[in-house]
Amino acid sequence: MGEDFKAMLEKAESLGDLFKVVKKAVERVLGVRRAGVELILVNLPGEVEAVHEMGSNAIIMNKRYLRTLLGSSRSKLEVNSRLFSLLLREYLRSLGVLDEEEVRMLSLRVIREALGEDHPAYRMVVEEASEHRAIVSHDLELGDTETVKDFDTDNTQYIG
Repeated sequence: MGEDFKAMLEKAESLGDLFKVVKKAVERVLGVRRAGVELILVNLPGEVEAVHEMGSNAIIMNKRYLRTLLGSSRSKLEVNSRLFSLLLREYLRSLGVLDEEEVRMLSLRVIREALGEDHPAYRMVVEEASEHRAIVSHDLELGDTETVKDFDTDNTQYIG
């Protein structure tokens, strides 16, 4: 079961590609899904990687964090794994999981069943648990925002 998710994650070239893997893994492991999620990039305080805007369909990601991660010397697998775990965490919140420990436990379950415990994404979630603190989106001042096009395209209709 995990091999196709590993290959999809390694081949992902965009945030939209990564999010497709997140959604498929969550649906396969937890049996739930949500369509129409938006990704908004914004310059947030340095310690904030991403948040889900409660009551909305938006995941807000820190532009500075993304730029730093993409410009780092990490391998594509490490970068994709980090973004996968980040998008997974916020997608779970968009599905109504608000308790931090429950988000962490479900993230570990999805990653373990879809990618395996030996995958970098699993280790990242284990390691970040000790350093992560919850940020509530209404505590943030959002400045210049940028909506990522073609992020959640699962319910896009094509006429042809």
